[in-house]
Amino acid sequence: MGELKQTPLHALHAELGARMTGFAGYDMPLQYPPGVLKEHLHCRAAAGLFDVSHMGQILVTPKTGKIDDAALRLEGLVPAAVAGLAEGRQRYGLFTNDAGGILDDLMFANRGDHLYLVVNAACKDADLAHLQAHLGSLCDVVPVTDRALIALQGPSAEAALAVHAPGVAAMRFMDVTVADSAFGPLWISRSGYSGEDGFEISVAEAQADAFARALLDHPDVAPIGLGARDSLRLEAGLCLYGADLDTSTSPIEADLGWSIQKARRAGGAREGGFPGAARILRELEEGPARMRVGLRPDGRAPMRAGTPLFASADGTDQVGTVTSGAFGPSIEAPMSMAYVSSAHAAAGTALFGEVRGKRLPATIVPLPFRPATYKR
Repeated sequence: MGELKQTPLHALHAELGARMTGFAGYDMPLQYPPGVLKEHLHCRAAAGLFDVSHMGQILVTPKTGKIDDAALRLEGLVPAAVAGLAEGRQRYGLFTNDAGGILDDLMFANRGDHLYLVVNAACKDADLAHLQAHLGSLCDVVPVTDRALIALQGPSAEAALAVHAPGVAAMRFMDVTVADSAFGPLWISRSGYSGEDGFEISVAEAQADAFARALLDHPDVAPIGLGARDSLRLEAGLCLYGADLDTSTSPIEADLGWSIQKARRAGGAREGGFPGAARILRELEEGPARMRVGLRPDGRAPMRAGTPLFASADGTDQVGTVTSGAFGPSIEAPMSMAYVSSAHAAAGTALFGEVRGKRLPATIVPLPFRPATYKR
């Protein structure tokens, strides 16, 4: 596996007493002394600071100087509409393969003369090679290697960040901007993966430690590890690549059809033209054979990833599998996401998960488990 990489905030994590773990090739904070439960609830009540510097940041700049040239070329790799995205706005997208599966999920932003992409840590090298292979003749595709990435999430996130970048108060969900600060230019998006209003901030690596400490000086801000990040995103019904999404899963199976805008759908101005379009557009029209759903187990014990699901307490035909599961501190109940056959995917359907040889009841429920609080 090799030695784990360190983010620019590694020394700060150690100073704060973090329990570290290997994740996507990096030594990352799993939790801090308060523990996952308290960290989760603090983010929901005030503001949490997350080190997400392991993720990939990539700049795509058209050699022609025309942003739509880069946008249209990127549309050859993702089902989302990239062309027409307004300057200063960001969108969620998916890299797909020829079979209609998902190579990675990502965020992309129009920053005027270039596109700014944030991709998952475990996929960033493959994503960069994928982009360079398909866009390199028309665009400069360059990884950002000298900046850290920090997420600040929760109801107090705006107030805490506005101390250093007052203009963020005027931003709305999925806006992006570059703000001057005492820590140099901050690349800011009003987004995140907790279901809370908040921001993701790219800061020069040399300033990352000082910037993080300045944010933590705010009385409402506390550091949050990967453990609470996972329970927060699961309550919000958000997918984790490698768990809920993979190269065999289509965007429609994953209930991510909303990320495919009208222009890219059948009859749209730029219909198809992305890898796996035949399968994906067919599933949009006809429905997939299986669907990602929310699952609420009875009792207090979560059904974890890999739990097989059955339609009855004694049936032999498996109808689905749990892909993520945890206890939800905000909903005070266990929660899971699973893929189940479409015939068993309706909300209210009773299923049974096999846990340590016992069939335990669970019910399919709408996602998210807890409504998001984004600033619209």
